[in-house]
Amino acid sequence: MTISSSLSAGVAGLNANATRLASISDNIANSGTYGYKRVSTEFSNLVITGSRGAGSYSAGGVRASTTRLIDERGDLVGTSNALDLAIAGRGMLPVVQEVALEDGSAPLLMTRTGSFRTDADGVLKTDGGLVLMGWPADPDGTIPPFPRDSISGLVPIVVNTNQMVGNPTSEIGLGVNLPATYTLAGSTSVVPPLSVEYFGNLGTSETLEVSFQAIVPATGSSNQWTMQVRDSASGGALIGEYTLTFDDTRGAGGTLASVAVVSGGAYNPADGTIALTVAGGPMTVNIGIPGEPDGITQLSDTFAPLAITKNGSPVGTLVKVEIDQAGFVNATYDTGLTRRLYQVPLVDVPNPNGLLSLNNQTYQISPESGAFLLWEAGSGPTGTIEGYSREGSKTDVAAELTNLIQTQRAYSSNAKVIQTVDEMLQETTNIKR
Repeated sequence: MTISSSLSAGVAGLNANATRLASISDNIANSGTYGYKRVSTEFSNLVITGSRGAGSYSAGGVRASTTRLIDERGDLVGTSNALDLAIAGRGMLPVVQEVALEDGSAPLLMTRTGSFRTDADGVLKTDGGLVLMGWPADPDGTIPPFPRDSISGLVPIVVNTNQMVGNPTSEIGLGVNLPATYTLAGSTSVVPPLSVEYFGNLGTSETLEVSFQAIVPATGSSNQWTMQVRDSASGGALIGEYTLTFDDTRGAGGTLASVAVVSGGAYNPADGTIALTVAGGPMTVNIGIPGEPDGITQLSDTFAPLAITKNGSPVGTLVKVEIDQAGFVNATYDTGLTRRLYQVPLVDVPNPNGLLSLNNQTYQISPESGAFLLWEAGSGPTGTIEGYSREGSKTDVAAELTNLIQTQRAYSSNAKVIQTVDEMLQETTNIKR
C-alpha cells in the first residue's frame, strides 16, 4: 500500500507540474498580448492518513489549481490611434461579440483594453469582432439616466464618418457702442445698419439686420434709441422693435437704464436678453443688463460694433472622434463644432478574479464574480478611460522563466520517484525467485 501510494503521488506530481508548465507556457506565449492577465498555478497537498503512531504512511500526492489574476493591472502603452482605449484604474469596457449582436443574442462581455475602429457601417469594433457599447446622448449632448444594473440602455456605438451636421444658432450677443452725441437736440447723424450672420436649421447662412435710430428731442439730450431687428429668413420682416434708454449719471453713465418693448419678444433684465422668433424658431439676443457695462452702451461720439458673438456653425464634415476620460464620445467637425454622441460606462464587479475568461481578453459574469454595475468613468471605484493607449501584458518573462526551471526540476524529480518505485517493485518481485 505504501509503495503503491508513492507511485500515485509521483503520478500526481507529474500531472500537477504539467499543469503548471501549461500555465507558464501560456503566460510566456502572451507576453506581447495587450490586456493579457497572467495565470497563477498553486499546489495543495492531499492527505490520505495522518494518524500518529500508525507505523505506516500513505502518500496522498498533490493537486494543482489555476487562477487568472484579472485584478492585476498592466502598464499603459501609448499609441497613435485615438480609439485605442485602456483603463487607468479599476473597471472594464462593455463590449459584445459582433456575431451575437447580429442574431439578436448579445450577452455582456468585458475587456480591459481594445483597439477600436469604424467598419463599413460606422460601428466601432476591434479586429476580433468586439463591438464597443455605450449610452446614447440626447440631441443637446446630455446623457439621460439609464439602468446601472442592466445592459438594456447600452447600444452599439456608431459613428458615420461621412456625415454632415449643421448647428443652428440659438444665441447672439450684441456688444455695440452708440454715439451719445447723436441724441442731442438738432442732431441729424445716423448710424449705419448692423448685419449679424446666423445659421439656420439647415445650415444656411441668414442675417439679422439691426438698425438703431436716435430719438432727438427738441432741447437737450434724450439718451434714447429705437432698435429694430429684421430677419432675412423671414423675408426681411420686422421681428422686434425696442426703445433703449441709457443712463447718464456719473456712476453708471453709458449703460442701459431700461428697455421698452414696442413689438416682438420680451426683454429679461435679469440676464439682459430679448426673446426673438426667427424663421427657424426661437432665438435669444443679449443686449446687456441694466447698469452693467456690457452689451449695448452709449458713450462718446463713435459707433463701434465691439463684440458680436453667436453660437452655431455652418454645415460641417466629421474629421475626428475621440473618447475622453469620462467616457464621452465626442465628434469634431471641420467647422470647429464638437458634439457629444455617446458615453461609454465602465463595468465593475465585486470579484474580478471570479469572472469567466473567454477569447480575445474578454470576460463574462459568473456566480463567483458577483453581479455587475455600470459606472461613469472616474466615479465610484472605477478609473478613467485613456485614449491613445493600450494596456500591456501582465506577464513577467523573467519570473516565468524562473518558474519554468523550477517546474522542470520538480517534474524530473517526480519522474525519478516513479522510476525508484518501479525498481522497488521489481525487487519485491525478485523475492520469489
